[in-house]
Amino acid sequence: MAATHMADVSWKMLELRARSKRSGSIYEPLKCINLPKPEGETLWDKLNHYYRIVKSTLLVYQSPTTGLFPTKTFGSNQKAKVHDSLYCAACAWALALAYRRIDDDKGRTHELEHSAIKCMRGILYCYMRQAEKVQKFKQDPKPSACLHSVFNAQTGDEVFSHEEYGHLQINALSLFLLYLVEMISSGLQIIYNTDEVSFIQNLVFCVERAYRVPDFGVWERGSKYNNGCPELHSSSVGLAKAALEAINGFNLFGNQGCSWSVIFVDFDAHNRNRQTLCSLLPRESRSHNTDAALLPCLSYPGFALDDEVLFGQTLDKIIRKLKGKYGFKRFLRDGYRTALEDRTRRYYKPAEIKLFDGIECEFPIFFIFMIIDGIFRGNPTQVKEYQDLLDPLLQHTPEGCPVVPKYYYVPADFVELEQRSPGSQRRFPSNSGRDGKLFLWGQAVYIIAKLLADKLVSPKDLDPVGRYVAPQDQRNVSMRFSNQGPLENDLVVHVALIAESQRLQVFLNTYGIQTQTPQQVEPIQIWAQKELVKAYFHLGVNEKLGLSGRPDRPIGCLGTSKIYRILGKTVVCYSIIFDLSDFYMSQDVMMLIDDIKNALQFIKQYWKMHGRPLFVVLIREDNIRGSRFSPILDMLAAFRKGLVGGVKVHVDRVQTLISGAVVEQLDFLSITETEEAPVFKSLEELDLPKHSKVKRQSSTPNASELEQQPDVNINDWKNKSTYEILQKLNDCSCLASQVLLSSILLKREGPNFITQEGTVAEHIERIYRRAGSRKLWSVVRFAASLLGKLVDSLAPSITNVLVQGKQVTLGAFGQEEAVISNPLSPAVIKDMLYDKRRLQDEREAVLQQELVIHIGWIISNSPELFRGMLKIRIGWIIHAMKYELKIRAGDMPAKDLYQMSPSEVKQLLLDILQPQQPGRSWLNRRQLDGSLNRTPAGFYDRVWQILERTPNGLIVAGRFLPQQPTLSDMTMYEMNFSLLVEDMLQNIDQPQYRQIIVELLMVISVILERNPELEFQDKVDLDKVVQEAFHDFQKDHSSPKGAENQGDMTAFYNTHPLGKKGTCSYLSKAVITLLLEGEMKSSHDDPCTIS
Repeated sequence: MAATHMADVSWKMLELRARSKRSGSIYEPLKCINLPKPEGETLWDKLNHYYRIVKSTLLVYQSPTTGLFPTKTFGSNQKAKVHDSLYCAACAWALALAYRRIDDDKGRTHELEHSAIKCMRGILYCYMRQAEKVQKFKQDPKPSACLHSVFNAQTGDEVFSHEEYGHLQINALSLFLLYLVEMISSGLQIIYNTDEVSFIQNLVFCVERAYRVPDFGVWERGSKYNNGCPELHSSSVGLAKAALEAINGFNLFGNQGCSWSVIFVDFDAHNRNRQTLCSLLPRESRSHNTDAALLPCLSYPGFALDDEVLFGQTLDKIIRKLKGKYGFKRFLRDGYRTALEDRTRRYYKPAEIKLFDGIECEFPIFFIFMIIDGIFRGNPTQVKEYQDLLDPLLQHTPEGCPVVPKYYYVPADFVELEQRSPGSQRRFPSNSGRDGKLFLWGQAVYIIAKLLADKLVSPKDLDPVGRYVAPQDQRNVSMRFSNQGPLENDLVVHVALIAESQRLQVFLNTYGIQTQTPQQVEPIQIWAQKELVKAYFHLGVNEKLGLSGRPDRPIGCLGTSKIYRILGKTVVCYSIIFDLSDFYMSQDVMMLIDDIKNALQFIKQYWKMHGRPLFVVLIREDNIRGSRFSPILDMLAAFRKGLVGGVKVHVDRVQTLISGAVVEQLDFLSITETEEAPVFKSLEELDLPKHSKVKRQSSTPNASELEQQPDVNINDWKNKSTYEILQKLNDCSCLASQVLLSSILLKREGPNFITQEGTVAEHIERIYRRAGSRKLWSVVRFAASLLGKLVDSLAPSITNVLVQGKQVTLGAFGQEEAVISNPLSPAVIKDMLYDKRRLQDEREAVLQQELVIHIGWIISNSPELFRGMLKIRIGWIIHAMKYELKIRAGDMPAKDLYQMSPSEVKQLLLDILQPQQPGRSWLNRRQLDGSLNRTPAGFYDRVWQILERTPNGLIVAGRFLPQQPTLSDMTMYEMNFSLLVEDMLQNIDQPQYRQIIVELLMVISVILERNPELEFQDKVDLDKVVQEAFHDFQKDHSSPKGAENQGDMTAFYNTHPLGKKGTCSYLSKAVITLLLEGEMKSSHDDPCTIS
């Protein structure tokens, strides 16, 4: 007997040793944890209970071939969704983590771990079979080129085409990367070879662009209207941000990995996702005011938000709007699986979603997410509240296993009663477990929640990479890459001043400015960011899979603030703002100084890494020529004092600053002896005599207005012969005249027509350069437009505006405008800018580019300046700037906007964006606010309330806003409704008149609010109401000469809105007259009613 016992002990010891060596499992660190053991029930019994549930309700359905989990557990349907399968894998992994705490687990840890691994590798297998889609998508992210989200569970084959299904789901791809990192961190081995590593790296390239890629979201329908249109979803962007944070610098081979199995993330791309998420929230998208899909994004497993206040606002809105007795609605007016939904159609008809108001299905799974959130955040009250709500909703299989119904619905017979009295009718579960129908996503999350609630696993077990950090612990976070920034950002930016020549260094030294030259920092090399882009081309390359490296995307100023180790060299980079650009904005030194200050402020605000950023300031000889020298010297003096634009800086030698910097090892460039090393170009020192004099006076001060005016009239020369124009061009010394004559030749003969100075295009290029050096900005802009110049970073700047929830329009004031709602490529934007239908003046094509660049920076750093502006109409903003110059000039001729330098244009833009000064006339205020398309707070909500009381809709300037299907399709706080209101106002061609219409709508709203018994009977023509008000105004302000200008509304526009004779009193009178023409609606609360 004793021998048998000894043999049994020996066997257990051998088994324990074998398991401790098993690759991918971690046991020892967890043994010492004291787990509570309820009386009468051992730890084994508790785990065995959950093991039986997992086996009978989850693993029994796992495909034996791919490891995927089907969406339906009955019938012959073999579709598997990536999203649902990931949660099933996470459930098996969670239970495996719990079993690691038992010595004799009877092989269950291994079984459960490898069930999770099989699923994750099954998804990877399906993805890798679509490698060509990844290659296309990272170059051009469109729905037809994305990875599929549904596969055949048995074969991994594609199931639906892109026409049949909304496969573009950034959330699913991001969730895969997130769980991949979490599971590998816990010790699982999922990635096996370099092909898989390079493929994962390419998935990261795709996810990095989430901030600008509208997708179909968790619910696979995109827009709330279910009409096939994708949208930018907060839940997708948030999970992308979380995945990028988790996987950056992560070794996919775990503890056994080496340098080439590490994943790289573009720091600036991650930051753009962060900014986009914060600007979108608390909304889910344009059509979804809120959505339950945000719960798994902002709480477990994503924990995508580090702003506790914004998290609280978003969660509060979800609970207020969506929580019910049986679960959370997915979103308002969600028709999915309601009794009134026509399941034979993929898309809904216009206004159909109104049918689902109040009868949306409720999903218990979101109660479970709230339980998990409460456990992670240490909120037992929240945990108990949602456990008490969930328990009565659970069903059971014949074997007694708990079943989470997918949703609870209102049966067709009770729909009318429920809509009449919300919450009055009983709802029924979609599946009971006894019918063989199981909702595997719900089952998986339920098991995870129960394991956490019973303390069989801890939050740290399920989150080994530390996605969630409690607010009180955020100061102590020390991670490879954290989503938690310092609570108080008092960052000091390290700055290295680099002179491009020894001659320049000596010259600056006479003014007390200490710099280094490229030779003096050796062996450290200084690169332009475009060289770093070239290095990243080699990242993720895999010829077998047909994958190229990182797409040709610029590295932002966060990325260039790190130190790089590349092929044994130490490299520092200077920002893109110091690149020699072909666009004329770089010739304005004040713009360079402004860009430097903006870059420093941006780095201070968004640098979240441990270690100081190193900002390289490259000073070129051209920067200090002529009048450029003084402002540059002032800026360099500010660097020496340690404060630039409100940012603390520390200037020192590069060699000294490296010790405190963040170092990035680009080991993917390691090459074998047979491979040829890539060639990179570092900054070279200008070979100039050290003590020769710096030519400071080769640049002129700002040119006079006279120099910028041509001495020929275009109308006189348009019809003259080409020979005569060429003769005049050769004789003419005025650059303004030369560019005007060249424009005639260009349009008539084409760019390759030969002139005395080469082709027409070459001649215009020379004019462009000469005018730039002489600061003839009007000539420069004309020449740049003729050459079709396009500024760098135009597309990213437009994206910066879009992610703030705005739209952008390109086109001249009073002309046709192109509306941009989603990010576009530079080529498409160029076509819009240079479309002749949208231009009154050729110079405007480049001036609009300047404004887009400026607005992109301003809206990122000071979004409050654009409050109340939903549409950024570039042509109208130019009109506002011209009007401002007119106001400033008074009785004198106004300054020509096109003759102003780019920095002066930017300052003028900032001036008009500031709140209006009290001293301004009301005409001027309305002109500027109307040009900027500004609206008062709550304006769009008030228009909604007006529309509710206007059965026949509103019309202004020929644009009609109908009550139906608008109210049926949309909800009050929806972004799409606000955009619809802007569309209604689009045809108004006078800014001051637009502002009067805005005031009128506010007046109507107040009157209707105070008189609930009134409503409009007919279509409300806002133009007629204004004309009626103006007619009354004229009666009160009649003069003998008034008959001549009866249509001139200038005096009306210049009148204060308030007071007895204010515009609002006249507008109110016209509105009340219109209201009283119709029949009154009876009201039980009417105090005038006797019985």
